Order: sequence, then C-alpha cells, then structure tokens
Amino acid sequence: MSEPVIADTQPMVMELEVGDYFWCTCGRSAGQPFCDGSHQGTGFTPMKLTLETQRQVALCACKHTGNPPFCDGSHTTL
Repeated sequence: MSEPVIADTQPMVMELEVGDYFWCTCGRSAGQPFCDGSHQGTGFTPMKLTLETQRQVALCACKHTGNPPFCDGSHTTL
C-alpha cells in the first residue's frame, strides 16, 4: 500500500450531527475530510465514523494520525 496524500497540515475542526460519516484515508478526496470515492484503485478504503451525539471533532487531514480519524498532532512532525 502506498502512502496517503497529505490533504492539509492542520486538523479539520467541525461540529458534526449524530450519524455516520466516512473519513477519507487516502487524502485524495475533494471533499476533505470525507470520502468522495477518489480512493478507487489505490488500496485505501474510507473509515466509518459513527457519532451518537452531536459534538465538535478535530479530524486528521494529514492522514498520518495514530488515532484515526481524529487528529493526534502527527502533522507537526511531517
């Protein structure tokens, strides 16, 4: 498997409603941080995120987090 594309070097902080989301793992999606199907043929697959309550999240955009899909500060070492 190849390395993911770094979509951004800052987390994407947003308020999300209850529901299912699909976080882009390849970094190629035009709809970051969510999957738009751009991973086709890359060996990457999106990661499902289910929220039971509305809340603010910081989603990783560098795609190198050790706690996917959430930012863990890994972008500071790229």
